[in-house]
Amino acid sequence: MSHLPQIDYDTASPEVRAAHDEEIRLRGRMTNMKRTLLHSPVAHRIYAEWFTLRAELDPVISDREVWIFSHAISKAAKSKIAITFFRRALIGKGFDPDALELSETEALLDAFGRAVVTDSNAVPADLWAKLKERYETKVLVDLVAFAGIMLATAVFNNVVEVEFDPGLEAFAEGARQI
Repeated sequence: MSHLPQIDYDTASPEVRAAHDEEIRLRGRMTNMKRTLLHSPVAHRIYAEWFTLRAELDPVISDREVWIFSHAISKAAKSKIAITFFRRALIGKGFDPDALELSETEALLDAFGRAVVTDSNAVPADLWAKLKERYETKVLVDLVAFAGIMLATAVFNNVVEVEFDPGLEAFAEGARQI
């Protein structure tokens, strides 16, 4: 059970309802994490910058590469909701997250995502060298900032124990795929 409740739209302040409505307008859905974050529209807006950074990384880093990077961060952070969110994204595009054949770029992003979480003070020099060969500085700045927001998302879900969204459970590790 979640430590914090989700907003009740009907009794929420006009500011919270406006932020809710804008999220629906922009993204077409409202997750349990977002419904919880909306108790603070400022916190919700900050976490939603994930989408802004994702847009900055596009088209240099593809959707699949972002999903693999985000999944690696989520796995390393042991965030069941975040892991499952990216499993669903991969499965939705026909990929098996339990049997992915990673390209060289995907393997690099997977390793970087895990390294960021494992010890952000000791990302291996050889990993940095490969990243610098592949990406310009701006992309790397955006990628590290994106990793930070992704990790913050995983931490929020873990600490609060946000409940699974109804449509997400079927994509969890070990679940029978629909």
